[in-house]
Parts: sequence; C-alpha cells; structure tokens
Amino acid sequence: MSRNPNSKPATPQPDKAGKPSVMGLAVITLLAFAGAYLWTSHHAKAPVATQTVHLTKIYSETAHPTVDIPAALEQAQREHKRVLLDFGADWCGDCQVLDYSFHQPANAALLASNYVLVHVWVGQMDANLGVAEKYGVPVHKGIPALAVLSPDGKVIYAQATGEFSNLRNMDSASVTDFLEKWKS
Repeated sequence: MSRNPNSKPATPQPDKAGKPSVMGLAVITLLAFAGAYLWTSHHAKAPVATQTVHLTKIYSETAHPTVDIPAALEQAQREHKRVLLDFGADWCGDCQVLDYSFHQPANAALLASNYVLVHVWVGQMDANLGVAEKYGVPVHKGIPALAVLSPDGKVIYAQATGEFSNLRNMDSASVTDFLEKWKS
C-alpha cells in the first residue's frame, strides 16, 4: 500500500461514543515521542559525564614548606640544581594546566635535570602567604606563581605579576621557555 506524500497524518477517528480511539491516540503519542527522541538525540550536547574534569592532587594541605624548602635546597646543592617553588592550589585550573605541562616529555626532562620542585599550597589564598612573601611572590596577583631559587636559597626569579595565572590560554611552549631560561 503506497502513501500519498501530500496527505495529512492520520488523526484518530472517534468511536461510536464520539471519543477518539485508543489505538489512534497510542499511534500519535508514539510518533510524537519518536520525533522528540530523534530531534533531541541529534541536537543534544555531550553527556555531562564526558565533560567532567578530574583534578589532579598536586598541592598537599598538610605539607610544611618551611621544612620542604630547606630540604629541597640541600638536595639542590648536592645535585647542582635550582629549586623551583610552585605556589598554587588544586582548585585552580591554571595550576592544573601547569602541572600537566610539567609532565610533558620536554618539560619533565628539563625539570628532572635542572630543578628540585616544591609545591606550596596557598589554600583559598589564605595559606602559606608568609612563605610566598618571603620569596617575593604576590599570590594575590594570581596563581600558579613560581619562584626560582639558587641552591643557597637566593631568589633568582619570582613571578611578580601573575604571569602564569592565565596559563590555560597561553602557548604551551611558554612553560618550556620559562624552564629553559631559569635552568641551572
């Protein structure tokens, strides 16, 4: 049986009591749901689960930078390296991007051969602020914020203007350039 393309969809015909037939209503409801399903599946965004961001645990809330930094300086003296202080927090997207950048092959090699890395947790911009101040890093201008120390503890460089606080929008080579510039 062929269907005329110009004909209108069938509408339920009333039964003898003047009510639409149950079968006709069921067909129309089924067609409406099928159309809605097809339209939404074609226009739907990715499921929320695929958009979930998993934060890496980078900064320890229980670490003691007043102990960790002197230990890193001793290691840097033994290994003829510099100390890289990374001030940040796990909730910070740019800190997550920096950590990801640190783990890229070129940067990981630069870090391993030239730096002793110390992550310093700043909480909600309310923790270890005295440590940041001691090394000339104004974390209130943005995190992550880095400082490079010589093995004897002198500040060689401190990010003073939040240079990496918008790292997610920067070229990935900027981390490599930074590590190259300040390596031992």
